[in-house]
Amino acid sequence: MASNSPNLECRMYEARFPDVDMAVMIQVKSIGEMCAYVSLLEYNNIEGMILLSELSRRRIRSINSLIKVGRTEPVMVLHVDEDKGYVNLSKRRVSEEDIQICEDRYNKSKLVHSIMRHVAETMELDLEDLYIHIGWPLYRKYGHAFEAFKLIVTDPDTILNSLTREVKETSSDGKEVTKVVPAISDEVKDVFVKNVRRRMTPQPLKIRADVEMKCFQFDGVLHIKDAMRKAEAAGNQDCPVKIKLVAPPSYVLITQTLDKDQGISVLTKAIIACTQEIERHNGKLTVKEAPRAVSEREDILLAERMAKLSKANEEVEGDEDSDEEEDTGMGDVDLDKQLENQTT
Repeated sequence: MASNSPNLECRMYEARFPDVDMAVMIQVKSIGEMCAYVSLLEYNNIEGMILLSELSRRRIRSINSLIKVGRTEPVMVLHVDEDKGYVNLSKRRVSEEDIQICEDRYNKSKLVHSIMRHVAETMELDLEDLYIHIGWPLYRKYGHAFEAFKLIVTDPDTILNSLTREVKETSSDGKEVTKVVPAISDEVKDVFVKNVRRRMTPQPLKIRADVEMKCFQFDGVLHIKDAMRKAEAAGNQDCPVKIKLVAPPSYVLITQTLDKDQGISVLTKAIIACTQEIERHNGKLTVKEAPRAVSEREDILLAERMAKLSKANEEVEGDEDSDEEEDTGMGDVDLDKQLENQTT
């Protein structure tokens, strides 16, 4: 029995095959005696082949160290046979610049494709038809549909209302006429815009720097606290800075922002302010990790590390002054006591 479900498989670009000397993203499917067989992810998984001689410029000692089944990576197109439907590829001829360009293009195209496919599935449309009427016209006009999608977030009508398609109708006198109509219906447009806004709205980046700070003066604890306040004062409304104690003498400076460069700049200024303040009192600040964007996983690992150190620093039953321990809101670590331990 034939299925009436819409086709949800389609290449990402209007061209059915990549151009020669173009870097493309592939996934390795199998490895034979003479070559590796791969699928071209941007071209609806058409088959490609990499001869083992095209894996590396150096002598091959172990194929598994160069290529593995399931791995995704950029390679260079050597030859395209559109009649037979296969592509010859090379791994050894792709440069670092080619890799960067390919990865950037693929990540954008993958996001566009995900949105297009979800809309097609939701509205029960053929994915290739949706690309023909929306995706590929935007690629032609904006260089990449990703750039158009960013504009759709704030001004969907200007972008989408300019897209049209031709339909043929039979007039009252029996003649066939061609009419120009909007590329998509209002219903599809609403679903499309909602999906674009949900997926393309920028999310705040977390920027972090790791430092070590010491001050062995009599009032070292107070001087470190003053330096921490100076660091936090360097933040602004868009990039508020927080500095947290991990375990003496380790601290982390954190901010969240939509602009990565701005966040790194603000944390850099915060480190300078903190350094100047602690050095006024013969203290020292050492940057262990410069400001950088961190992933959610790195954030989780930091939290786990702080929790582990907090547990290790908790006073066990029988220690003196255990009843005087206060919750500082930093993983049950008493900041004053840890700072005092550092200065003694």
